[in-house]
Amino acid sequence: MSWLPYLFPNRSNYQFIKNFIDKSRREIFFIMQNSLPSAIVAYRTSQLVRLLGIGFLTLLFQIPITMIGSLVYERQSRQQSVIVEVSSKWGKSQSITGPALIIPYTYQWNEIGEKGQQITRIETRRVFFLPKKLQASGKLDSAILYRGIYSVPVYKLNLTVTGAFQPPNFSELGVDPTTVLWERAQISLGISDAHAIQEQTNLSWNSIPTPFLPSADGFTGSNTGIHAVVNVNPNTDQYEFTFPLLLNGSLGLYFVPFGQETIIDLESNSGNPSFQGNWLPSQRTVSDSHFSALWTIPFLGRNYPQAWTSQTNMYEAIQASLFGVNLVDTINSYRMAERSVKYATLFILLTFMVVWLIELLAGVHVHPIQYLLLGAALCMFYLLELSLMEHLGFLLAYILASVAVIGMAGAYSYVVLQRTSRTIIVIAVISGLYAYLYILLTNGDYALLIGSLGLFVILAIVMFVTRRIDWYKSTP
Repeated sequence: MSWLPYLFPNRSNYQFIKNFIDKSRREIFFIMQNSLPSAIVAYRTSQLVRLLGIGFLTLLFQIPITMIGSLVYERQSRQQSVIVEVSSKWGKSQSITGPALIIPYTYQWNEIGEKGQQITRIETRRVFFLPKKLQASGKLDSAILYRGIYSVPVYKLNLTVTGAFQPPNFSELGVDPTTVLWERAQISLGISDAHAIQEQTNLSWNSIPTPFLPSADGFTGSNTGIHAVVNVNPNTDQYEFTFPLLLNGSLGLYFVPFGQETIIDLESNSGNPSFQGNWLPSQRTVSDSHFSALWTIPFLGRNYPQAWTSQTNMYEAIQASLFGVNLVDTINSYRMAERSVKYATLFILLTFMVVWLIELLAGVHVHPIQYLLLGAALCMFYLLELSLMEHLGFLLAYILASVAVIGMAGAYSYVVLQRTSRTIIVIAVISGLYAYLYILLTNGDYALLIGSLGLFVILAIVMFVTRRIDWYKSTP
């Protein structure tokens, strides 16, 4: 304390401060000398203090668990970006809307100008007519494209569309038939990702071939799609049409029920369909390597009519009537990894409780550092599972990560607990927890039931094992 004379030149003040500091140092040293051993003894003998310590260590492991959870999310986001990239080149999830018969007409009205003069306005509007019957049948050939370690489910659709339109009735929409521009009539087909069309296709309109052209004229809310100029005669009884469509896509395929009766018949070499939308198939057959599905949909179940003008916005109603199928991976590895991490805290706590019970019943002592190392080994399971899963698939990665962590934790427990029988108990518990976790992950519909029963059984076992313990008695 050679610096004190400079701060306190007065001799009496200097001596007082020096004595005060010396006394404080002696008191602090005395407290530490007496209280620290007492705290250590309390930790070694008081089970409540040990349980609080185990709880603190378990909470401490929330830090690495949260970091692993963030890593799972990051890798999952990377997978999604790869899917978007590959889909943008091959073909995105496809929605096929139509076909619809679009016929323009002129609408005339009068306005009063700023100076009171009468102004005549003329505008071209459109009427959309939907087919009386719409039928599509085709084959969906699925495949897997790879980008690095990531895979993307894609398909090629070979579709044949047939149907028929009734003669257009403009009067029911309040349109004067004399204003109709018959020569500009066209058939439009909306395709959500039209760049994935694989070959030029022609429309057969009452047996007259007509080539399709780019753009769907915006009747689906955008111009993505194709159209064909057709000859419409008001005196014709019916217009029959047919056309083929060869289209690439990925992830999913959807249709819109534009016909008074819509029939969609699909078959695919994919064995993992997920039927989506407003209607499920009326008939379907699903096996490990194939599915077929048939939709039969009447127009009464949708929320838009068979004809409307361009002044009426039907976009939302049309989008709400989509139905189709997704090609899905039966085991979404990243979702499984994400769910498994959610159980990490519980599994670490249960493992610590087993070691603590062995301490309590067998009279051995495990240092907090040894608990930390055992918990770190359990955290490594989730990191190994994630890294191996990206290369080997979820099941094999889960098995290898489990075996590695069980082996490491078992070997360490043998050294710490000093008995083979105690080590076998730890290995059996960790193995049982990982088997239990896999059952939870692969039975999502019953996860709550399985989890509740599992916790009930674990609590019952702990209560049974500790039933004769005198909790007021200190452990030697």
